[in-house]
This record gives sequence, C-alpha cells and structure tokens, in this order.
Amino acid sequence: MIAVNSLRLRLLVGAVIWITLALAAAGTLLAALFRAHVDRRLEAELTIQVDQISAALERGAAGQLILTHQPSDPRFRKPYSGSYWQVDGAEGPIFRSRSLWDVALSLPRDASPDGAVHRHRISGPEGQRLIVVERTVTLPDVPGAYRVIAATDEADLTAAAAAFTRTLVVSLAVLAAALFAAAAMQVRVGLRPLHRLRTGVAAIREGSIKRLQGSFPTETQPLVDDLNALLQRNEEIVSRGRIQAGNLAHGLKTPLSILANEVDRLAADGAPQLAGSMRGQITTMQQQIDYHLARARAAASIDVPGARVLVAPSVAAIRRTLARLHVGRDLQFTIDIPADHVFRGEQQDLEEMLGNLMDNACKWARGRVAITSRRDDGRLTVAIEDDGPGLPAEQQGFALTAGARFDENVPGTGLGLAIVRDLVSLYSGAITLGSSGLGGLRAELTLPAG
Repeated sequence: MIAVNSLRLRLLVGAVIWITLALAAAGTLLAALFRAHVDRRLEAELTIQVDQISAALERGAAGQLILTHQPSDPRFRKPYSGSYWQVDGAEGPIFRSRSLWDVALSLPRDASPDGAVHRHRISGPEGQRLIVVERTVTLPDVPGAYRVIAATDEADLTAAAAAFTRTLVVSLAVLAAALFAAAAMQVRVGLRPLHRLRTGVAAIREGSIKRLQGSFPTETQPLVDDLNALLQRNEEIVSRGRIQAGNLAHGLKTPLSILANEVDRLAADGAPQLAGSMRGQITTMQQQIDYHLARARAAASIDVPGARVLVAPSVAAIRRTLARLHVGRDLQFTIDIPADHVFRGEQQDLEEMLGNLMDNACKWARGRVAITSRRDDGRLTVAIEDDGPGLPAEQQGFALTAGARFDENVPGTGLGLAIVRDLVSLYSGAITLGSSGLGGLRAELTLPAG
C-alpha cells in the first residue's frame, strides 16, 4: 500500500491528472473538428443537390418554368425521409420533392445576390430540425428569380457526431489506460535508484554493509557520497571517543593505584584507621570511574549504523567467565537463546548489561541460573532468573538505584543494576524486576532487535 506522502503517489497522481486533462482536451477538440468536417461535407452535398436541381430548370414551350428531371436520390421519394428539395417562385413553391408529401418548406425572406449560397436552420415535417441550403437563380427569357432549396435532417449530423464521439471515448479510454500503465512503469523505473538507496540504508542499519556501494544516477550520487562520508566521520568520532575514554580511565586508574599502594604503606606505618578510610574512598572513586566511563562509552556508540551483535555467543562467553569466578559453587546454567537473536547495538554494551545481571544472579542463586530470550515487533527481551531468595516487590524499584545493596556480606559495589538501567535507557529499552518461576529474582531486559 502506498503512503499518502509517498513520492511515487505524488508522481502517479500528477501523471494521471495531466494525462486525463490532455486526453479530455484532445477528445473535445477532435469531436469538434469531426462535427465541423461532417457539417462541411453535408453542406457540400446539399450544394451539389441545389446545383443539380438548378441545372434541371428550363423554359418551357409556353414560356413557363419546367423541371426536366428530378434528383435520383431515393430518399427524395420517401415521405418524411429527412431529405427534401423545393423550388420557390414569387408566389410560393413551384416544385418540391415527393418526400415532403403535402408539406412545403418555409424559409425566411432574405435578399441574396444571384448565385450566392445561403444556409438556414428551419423546422421541417413532423418537427424535424432541418439544415437548408438555398440559392437564388434566374433563367434567360424566364421572368423572375427562383429559390432552389435542398434540406436534410440535422439528426443525421448529430447521430454521426454521437457515433464518432462514442468511438473516440472508447479509444481515448484505452489510450489513457495504456498511458497510465506507462506512467506507473516510468515512475517505478525512475524511482528504482531511491529504492536501492533505501535498501542500502536499511542494510547499513542492520549491519550487513558499512557503506553504500554501486553506481547511482547523477542526481542521487552526491547524496550517496555525502552519506558515506557522514558514516565514515561518525565511525571516526566514535572510535576517537572510545580511545579518549580509555585514555581517561588509564590516566585516572594509575594515580589511584599509586594512592592505594601509599595507603598500604600508611597502614603498615601504624595508621590503620586512616588507611582504611582512605582505601574506602579510593574504592568508591574507582567504582564511579567505571560507572561513568561505561555510560560515556554507551552514549558515544548509541545508534551507530551497522552495530549488530548475536546474543547467544555473548551469553556463552559470560557464562564461561562466571563459571570460573564461582568455581566452588557448582552452579547450573540453563540457556535458551535462539541463534538468530540479534541485539542492535555495541557488543561491549550488551556484555556490560548481561554481565552485571548474570553476575548478580550467580551471587544470589542457590544453584540454578536461567537465561532465555524472545523477539517480538522489533524488540528483544532477555530474561535472567535465579533460584535465590529474590526481592520483595517494595524493594525491586530501589534495587535499580546507584549504590543500592541489601546484604553487605555479599561482594559488590551496588552499581551493577544502576549501570544496566542507564545503558538500557540510552538504547530506549527497559529493565524490569520481578519474581522468578525458579523462586528467586527475574530481571528482564528489553532492547532493540537487529
């Protein structure tokens, strides 16, 4: 279905309007030309009949006007056939065709030079509308002037024009259909480069290609070149941002490591209380650096065209890492991630989110951790469940705040869920906490699917 604001629809509607107007104007002009042509032919035929009748007029032996022979057209012998002739003298009709039967044609009186042809429209027998051609003639040795008249029913002209108009309408309708089809084909072919451009942009967003490739028409090639340059520039900016974030992390963590070593020396020199306080502050600074660097990295890479990550391999890699970290607990992982489930984003961000949630599940689980995913309407939902103690409903919202901890005996910083929450929001996703069917906590990530 074509959208209302579609360029294709606009071109098609414009073509249909102009073709319709052009054919309507052409049809009107052709119909008028045909009627005028038939009208001229009809007038010429009537003029010939007038000439034939005039040629048959002669002076009789007694000096009177006689008609040596009548026109041979059989229509003149059939009553009210629509074809008539008549010769008028000073006192009225002298001769007339048999088709007039007992009716005489009545023409308006006008002064016309001898031999000039006049044309009239008058009423005829039985209400017929007649086209009349007349000529005034005089004969040698015959006193007076005589009007020679030939007439035909205007319905013949109207019927011929109507028949031509019907044929013309059918012909123009067929031509219009052919032109509409040609216009649609032309629009389709003409817009094909734009379709290729749209397909290429979609492929870039899905990660199938990095740049638009192939040759494009001269009208769209500058747009393609600018888009490719913009993509390259965007990649350079993201890459530079990551390098700068890494340099910042390295530049901050090295002094913090030195401070940590100095704190250890301070504790050995007999100030354990001060050393402990400073060590806590150093740890907090390291946690805050990790937290904000993760947010900065995600903000720099969000909506990078072509960023796509398969979920299953990332989950498998995180599971292997967590299995080594919790080697003494004999955790059982149940993973159900279809091989074609793809996250539209950066791999580091996906592993940051899944790693925090899976690590949190491992810390609280008694022995089982389950990871599943589903895809629906362009969204990917990954669920991480454990069989631990879970969280009461009133504490689930608080768990997503930075620094939230419920058991100081369990290792952690309290920033993991907050990092996940911020990363998810950058991708216009969502994280929800609830009760798991295993008995513990269920965390659901909703992210853009690739």
